Amino acid sequence: MSEIRPDDVHRYRPGPGAELPLDPDETVQAVFTADRRRYWRDHLAMAGLGIVVASLGLALFGRAHTIPAGVLGVVAAVGLRGLYLASEAFARRWQLTDRRLIGPQGRQVMLLEIETVRRLMGDVQIVSRDGQKHLIKHLADPQAVLDTILDARDARARHLRNTEEGR
Repeated sequence: MSEIRPDDVHRYRPGPGAELPLDPDETVQAVFTADRRRYWRDHLAMAGLGIVVASLGLALFGRAHTIPAGVLGVVAAVGLRGLYLASEAFARRWQLTDRRLIGPQGRQVMLLEIETVRRLMGDVQIVSRDGQKHLIKHLADPQAVLDTILDARDARARHLRNTEEGR
């Protein structure tokens, strides 16, 4: 009989032990983690949007008298979601080194492979030249993170250019 093996994603536990190791001469320049205030603000916005959509849907289907129950359901669902996922969200971190961006679950992108970095509300999205997308979530200052990543990418390009010119 064949053996069924669980996917590695089911064994994943967030935190430093699940990250890719640094190369011997690689240095960490910055570490990006989720901000507690931003995390709950994002959930509040999600609940607000859910309340509006649920209320409109109930009103359109002639069930306006059930809107208070719908609102309560949305608030409870989003609140429980936030509580359930909080430990995982706060355990995830991204490390910016002098040559790459290292994320959770073995994610990484070399600095010179970064094509686009953009803000998405309180998050920062990184798109590589081959189309891979990475999202650093719930940041206190997403613009500062974006600027730091772009500065590191540009510094790496200058470093390699200067190294090649020195040969």
